[in-house]
Amino acid sequence: SAGPWLRAGHAEAAKIPDTIQNRAAYRAMCFSTPGLSEYISGVILHWETLFQDAANGTPMVDIINGNGMIPGIKLDKGYDKSGLSSTAQGPLGHQETWDKGIDDLDKRCSEAYKQGARFAKWRNVLQIDPSSGLPSDLSIDVAVKNLAHYAIICQRNGLVPIVEPEIVPNGKHDIHYCAKVTEEVLAAQFKALSLHNIFLEGCVLKPNMVKNGIDGKRADHETVAALTVRALLRTVPPALPGIFFLSGETALDEDNEEVATINLSTMNNLFKGKLPWHLSFSYGKALQKTCIVTWMGKDANISAAQKALKSRAKANTEAVFGTYKAGSCPSVGTDGNVKQAAGPY
Repeated sequence: SAGPWLRAGHAEAAKIPDTIQNRAAYRAMCFSTPGLSEYISGVILHWETLFQDAANGTPMVDIINGNGMIPGIKLDKGYDKSGLSSTAQGPLGHQETWDKGIDDLDKRCSEAYKQGARFAKWRNVLQIDPSSGLPSDLSIDVAVKNLAHYAIICQRNGLVPIVEPEIVPNGKHDIHYCAKVTEEVLAAQFKALSLHNIFLEGCVLKPNMVKNGIDGKRADHETVAALTVRALLRTVPPALPGIFFLSGETALDEDNEEVATINLSTMNNLFKGKLPWHLSFSYGKALQKTCIVTWMGKDANISAAQKALKSRAKANTEAVFGTYKAGSCPSVGTDGNVKQAAGPY
């Protein structure tokens, strides 16, 4: 697994050497942040991290449990760009595709549970291109059935599956096309989960927010919130206990941490008391970016980096209650923004 700084989308962060020692040091710093469990309930780990120890010999799983959080595991093995040979090339520069790893998933689920994981994540990527008819019916069908197959294998091994059908924002499409596609994908996803007899009360969804393409006409936070919640209300059964958004990539002139927090807060503010499920966050870059840029691989920066991580976690928890005030959480902003590393993860 690669260090998260390679996907932070920041010029300086990308200079941190990607060594196993640095990855362990960064993870141990984050997981041991005092009081982090006030705002974070679970931590999604790479396979390397699940079996990794900190420099002092303490297993990462023990650090997480000891700090009041639950370890989880990323189980997909990413996708290859050869993809579905009959489909068109999308904005990511390759054909439509799906994530690998089903063949030995039962074994890996069992091993992960024994190591202390109690939930799992699997992500499939769908591309949008109105001119090419993407995502195709074929790619939607393959993606949602692949996720449903993963989910049932997780549940029979005691793991709660996070189902993540991500419609990536790359492209020039407007927000209304994304809304249409999101509804189609989620409707197909819950049909597939039903066919596999998934216990919905023991499953959660990690979807994209409904947004314009990165190079499309920009929608405001209220429109993002309204169309996202409308898509969810039309497709997601009330039996599902929670929806935990991914943050998604943003344009280089946007502060992705702030954008993700404000969007979530706007949803929970506009629809307070009107939703059948919990709307929360499962952010990567949008939770860690300022933390990473503060840390920069130096022990002297650990305290400040932990403070940055806890501040953004607190901001997102405020967003869950619809009370976040824009700009109230310190952020590195757009300074140093670069396009994040490409490829599957």
